[in-house]
Amino acid sequence: MKNRFKDQVAVVTGAARGIGEAIAKRLAEEGASVAVTDINETGLGNLVGEIQEKGGTAWPYPLDITDESAVKESLDHIYQRHDRLDLLVNCAGIVGPTGIKIQDYPLAEFQQVCAVNLTGAFIVTQSALPLMLKRNYGRILHLTSIGGKEGNPNMVGYAASKSGLMGLVKGVGKEYAQTGITINGLAPAVIATKMNLDTDPQVLQYMTDKIPMKRLGTVEEAAAISCWLVSEEASFNTAAIFDLSGGRATF
Repeated sequence: MKNRFKDQVAVVTGAARGIGEAIAKRLAEEGASVAVTDINETGLGNLVGEIQEKGGTAWPYPLDITDESAVKESLDHIYQRHDRLDLLVNCAGIVGPTGIKIQDYPLAEFQQVCAVNLTGAFIVTQSALPLMLKRNYGRILHLTSIGGKEGNPNMVGYAASKSGLMGLVKGVGKEYAQTGITINGLAPAVIATKMNLDTDPQVLQYMTDKIPMKRLGTVEEAAAISCWLVSEEASFNTAAIFDLSGGRATF
């Protein structure tokens, strides 16, 4: 599969760490030219350096996905540079407050979590689709969450935003089902990433205990299924949410 994405151009948001970083590296290893975006400029620089050291092609785009004009400008620039945009993997997301009931959850925090996890996903999808339609081909993958499917208590902003993101995937996937563009979601259970450092330990333990395998997933496992979902092989899959849950998912 070394050349599975040869000549293809990919954009990975939230790529400076965690799942996004792992996906960007694997896409580059398999031949894609990868534009990596994040608000973490230092992390982006380190990632691009690692990819280039291994002979891959990558370049950084410091970007806040809630900034509509900046997102559109960046994606347009990527398209103009290569005359194509094949893949978009949206991993940008924040957890927000954890370990608090809704009655104590600050509205401003709820709005911020939804702005990044849901509105940001809307913006990048809306900006990428016209570019993919130029060639009538594309793969869009959004990182959702098992917490959006089943609901995790005491983190209402995260659960609600990820549930909304799944609705976006299903609705938009159906809108473009007769094109060569697929839109899917991946719903991981807890994955071992630095993002978990922001999660209340009791909430993290609750989520881990619900996994029948009794372990966290790895970023490498997330990258493996993600790269298949954005490959040409996954041509009959759209408007779907795929699980990566160690057996936790019940539907």
